[in-house]
Amino acid sequence: MSGSCGNHAKFDGVSEEYKRRLWIVIAINAVMFFVEIGAGHLAQSQALQADALDFLADALTYGLSLAVIGASITVRTGVALLKGLSLLLVGAWVFGSTIYRIFFSSVPAAELMGWVGILALAANCVSVWLLLSYKDGDANVRSVWLCSRNDAIGNIAVMVAALGVWWTASGWPDLIVALLMASLFLSSAIQIIRQSLEEKRTAKKHQIQCT
Repeated sequence: MSGSCGNHAKFDGVSEEYKRRLWIVIAINAVMFFVEIGAGHLAQSQALQADALDFLADALTYGLSLAVIGASITVRTGVALLKGLSLLLVGAWVFGSTIYRIFFSSVPAAELMGWVGILALAANCVSVWLLLSYKDGDANVRSVWLCSRNDAIGNIAVMVAALGVWWTASGWPDLIVALLMASLFLSSAIQIIRQSLEEKRTAKKHQIQCT
């Protein structure tokens, strides 16, 4: 029955198809990090650089997710907690650096922002499509989905920022979008951390009941 020993687990990623798709998503994120970090510097866009960091963080954390598939619930929730904390740090860094750029900023290159934003959105739409069937699962699997969803939202935001920069001839739309992206990172980090801690508590309680 529900809640009995061995019958309470969520999908933990133990699937060859899921692993194959995760490898593809890792490759997409790694390539897009290099594309966006270079374009971000050329365009002087804080939003692009924030999105590039998100691509890098995702590639690294997806690799961790892949490494712990099939491991114990303690290991998986520990890794998910680590990913949540790292996303929290990324969000805090983006927030802080954007505040700094408010006082020391130039007008970004809107055209380059827009084209790179379109490319990144296409890459993330592919990632979201690949992972859509696996959006519900344990904290480890759930964190992968949340990061991919954030990327797609972030790329749409970059395109909006590019349009705003072009329309206003000002760097403010870029900075505002970067702050919104930082808020999204922080919100997702809190969700991942909460689910990780809850699963850790549940697993410990279940282990006590089954001994």
